[in-house]
Amino acid sequence: MKNVVVSMDFLEFPVMFTCDGGNHSPRLTLKGLQAASVAVMVFNPFEKSCCSFTPWIIWNIPPVGIIPEDIPAEGIVTAPIPATQGVNDYGTIGYKAPCPPPGQMIRYQFKVYGLDTMLGLDPGSDKRQLINAMKGHVVQFGETAAICSR
Repeated sequence: MKNVVVSMDFLEFPVMFTCDGGNHSPRLTLKGLQAASVAVMVFNPFEKSCCSFTPWIIWNIPPVGIIPEDIPAEGIVTAPIPATQGVNDYGTIGYKAPCPPPGQMIRYQFKVYGLDTMLGLDPGSDKRQLINAMKGHVVQFGETAAICSR
């Protein structure tokens, strides 16, 4: 399996990409992508309630070099890029920005999956449904992370 190089414009979240600055999803740059579609799952491994808290799932992104910032919180997204989003572990659709308690730090892991097809998965599906739909279709993988403190 060939890797995808995933990067963001920062290592520590600027305010605009946190709960204090508008809850905007960050831009992701993908290099070496050779897939039919892309899925992204974001994990917060520091969430005390579990070990894989997921603040964002999005799939059926076309194979592009840049996933733009500020994806709207809608099940079916048409702009700035077409995509489908599911329910995060907060129970809402779309990106939920990091929001650690004052004096604490968290890390978001952005995991990018290059798939050999578009997924026939309904908007509003959860992470388990996304994982099951991706089985047998992942042809590339890459990840990056950033931290947030308040």
